[in-house]
Amino acid sequence: MSYVHADVETANSSFLQRHAGPARIGLAGGNALVDRTIRKAQRLITADPAGSAWSHAFLIGEARSDGHWWVLESDLDLRHKQIRLGAQENRLSKYFDEAEWPNLAVLDFGLDDAGARRVLTAALDLLANSTRYSLREIVGTMLSLARPTLRERENLLAREGSLYCSAFVQHCYATAGLNFMPGLSAKNTTPHDIARTALPHQAHYLVRQAGAVK
Repeated sequence: MSYVHADVETANSSFLQRHAGPARIGLAGGNALVDRTIRKAQRLITADPAGSAWSHAFLIGEARSDGHWWVLESDLDLRHKQIRLGAQENRLSKYFDEAEWPNLAVLDFGLDDAGARRVLTAALDLLANSTRYSLREIVGTMLSLARPTLRERENLLAREGSLYCSAFVQHCYATAGLNFMPGLSAKNTTPHDIARTALPHQAHYLVRQAGAVK
């Protein structure tokens, strides 16, 4: 593995555009209440009392004809008087705000064109099928963090047709034969599990707030 840290003075926009690539994974640590809660809850799988640097995971898609990189993700989007809960596409610029997203990472697993295509096709299938974002499954995952024996079992609060952010990413990467934490149930995958995977990859970090990065 290779780990590269960017200067904290680097702008989010510059960092993400420099490291974007089809089917690469983005990790973000946010300042919203739900993000801070998720980061703190993951202290049970880190050695850091501050918890994890990461609260969200997404897939970088492709650069489109509009000149923007786009991302595929499962998220809670409550902005602009519109509510979207689940699989969605957004411009990468969603993560350009340093105050909202102080921590960022881009993970490159060296997928070939065929592997990247499988991952992105799986993500688009989830989008087409209106896969939901499940707060209930996040609660199930948080419960499993307190009882590690539950992490290998199906999420206690699993719902059909639902995937939260990091489970969405794991589901898509499984189509390319990659499991970030072998033995861990896909629907118990946290953003920090992706960050600490032993799978060979290169990781680029831009971290401004406390929390374990891997």
